[in-house]
Amino acid sequence: MKKIMVIVLALGLAMGASAQRFGHGGYGGGGRVYIAPPRVSVGVGFGYSPFYSPYYSPFGYPYGYSGVYGHRPTKLDLRIEDIKNDYEDKIWSAKHDESLTRKERRKVVHQLRAERDQAITDAKRNYYKY
Repeated sequence: MKKIMVIVLALGLAMGASAQRFGHGGYGGGGRVYIAPPRVSVGVGFGYSPFYSPYYSPFGYPYGYSGVYGHRPTKLDLRIEDIKNDYEDKIWSAKHDESLTRKERRKVVHQLRAERDQAITDAKRNYYKY
């Protein structure tokens, strides 16, 4: 009876291991699967616990954590996102403009990126000025 149980257990493990898919698709779309090595840490018991730290609540969330989605973005954050989105559209249009030569397209894209960075800097400067 013992031998039968050992054989059934060994077959179950073998079938479970053969059913695993390594590097044949999944969410990553193929390629290699990198497995991180185990981490070893040594603790010294001085009564410190991160769960009872003054910076954390009893539920593991830091104080000041507001809601499920994190903090509410400031007006500056929203303005910067608007600038990035606008220039992202302009850069995409410039990259796909067939009427320009490749050299001209690169020049226009470089110019748009510089304008985007300058617009972000100006937005920050104006936000902190007042």
